[in-house]
Amino acid sequence: MASSIKLLDVVALTEDMPHTDLVRGQVGTVVEGPGPETFEVELTDDNGQTYALVPLHASQLIVLHYRPHSFKGLWPLQKR
Repeated sequence: MASSIKLLDVVALTEDMPHTDLVRGQVGTVVEGPGPETFEVELTDDNGQTYALVPLHASQLIVLHYRPHSFKGLWPLQKR
């Protein structure tokens, strides 16, 4: 299955990685895709300093979305 992960996607880890001290949910940016299902992910702190640059398989990542793919059913906003 072809991965939908692209260069510069913001991603989160889907599993703990004890050998790197990274944990599920940490967020990074895809900075390279050396293979069809392998990605270099850069993780940075709040000051923008890189603290990890790790190769990860697509199955270890989930792409984060900051807006809906469609607005169907979302507008108009209804008060409850």
